[in-house]
Formats: sequence, structure tokens, C-alpha cells
Amino acid sequence: MLNSASVGQAESLTKLDRLKSKRRGLMIVLSSPSGAGKTTLTRKLLADNTDMAMSVSATTRAPRPGEIDGHDYFFVSKDTFVKMINEDAFLEHAKVFDNYYGTPKAPVEAALAEGRDIVFDIDWQGAQQLTQAAADDLVRIFILPPNMFELEQRLKTRAQDSDAVIAKRMAKSEAEISHWAEYDYVIVNERLETALEELRSIVITERLKRRRQLWLGPFVKALVSGET
Repeated sequence: MLNSASVGQAESLTKLDRLKSKRRGLMIVLSSPSGAGKTTLTRKLLADNTDMAMSVSATTRAPRPGEIDGHDYFFVSKDTFVKMINEDAFLEHAKVFDNYYGTPKAPVEAALAEGRDIVFDIDWQGAQQLTQAAADDLVRIFILPPNMFELEQRLKTRAQDSDAVIAKRMAKSEAEISHWAEYDYVIVNERLETALEELRSIVITERLKRRRQLWLGPFVKALVSGET
């Protein structure tokens, strides 16, 4: 049977848990050369966290079979995209071949204010733009392979690309890796489980930073006044 002290402690813990939920979300950028394991790590991180979601980009390209508007991409016309650029509605955007891609600002801001984390699967150029737009909310993580031979083997094991495409990806990887020092954290993905644990630790650490704990000010005020 619970005594009054036990009940009070349970109520206090419940109240504190509610307070701790009032935090600002993170913008988590994951970048890597193709084949370093970024996609696998991202999927596992999302599976661990119900309050975390992938960023949904806007694009001017046509939907592919099975793609859903608002889930895979926001599919918009070129005129609409240009209008959004002029209205400063993107956190970052770029033209890739004949199509435009960009991260709409409004849904990301809404998620962060609600304490939800947003994951971005973008390259170093996109990461640079996000740094300019929202550096205080950003956590930049670069994933490296243990060596270039292993990177090539992983690309071949995926069996998704021809030898010519793999050769192009390997050639591009050196340029991508050269930007590793622009990131806050670097994970060398030699063993997936170890890399995943490091990724989880980074997220926990960043969530605990004082500036993201919106509940701390009122809590400390109540603490010293004896109201809590």
C-alpha cells in the first residue's frame, strides 16, 4: 500500500517527466559518401524514436510509381518552387540536373517547436545551407567508412548499381569525404552496432543541452521559491 510520501514522490516524478518533454527539437543532419551505411543508421535511429521523423523535401520532378505526395516529397510545379524561393520559404534548396529540390521551412519549424526531431539525409552543400539558416538547431554528423576498399565492397554488395556507376560513386566519395571537418561529429562505421550506439549517444547529448531544455527556467524558478 502506498503511503502519502510515496504518492507525493510518484506525482512529483510525473510532473517532472511532463516538464522534461517541453524541449526544442533537433535538426539532425546525416551525410556520408554513398555506401558508408548512412541509410541503415538512419532507419534504425528512426525506429528507436517515435518523436523523430525524416525531413520531407519539395521537388519539381514528377512522382515515381508508389511515391506519395507529402510523404516521400512535396511535389510542386517549377513556378511554385520559384515562388517559394522568392518568399524565403526554404531552409535549403538546390537544382539537380533539371529539377529543383528544397526543404520547406514551415513544417520543420513547427516540428521543432513541438519538441520533435527532424532527420535530414543531405550532402555537404545542403548542410552548409542549413548551417546558415538554422545553426542553433542543427546537429551535423558525418559517417565515414573504415577504409575505401570496404566502401567499394559495400557498394558492390548492395547490387543496385552497375560497375560504371560504382566507379563514379567511388570517384565522388573523395570529394564528399573532404568536407568531414565541417561537421560537429564524425562516426566511423566499421561495425554497425557500435556506430548506432555512437549515433544514439550524440542524440541524447544534444537533447540535454541547456538551451534546448525549455522547461529548465520555470523549473529552477519554482525550485528556489519552494513551489516544486
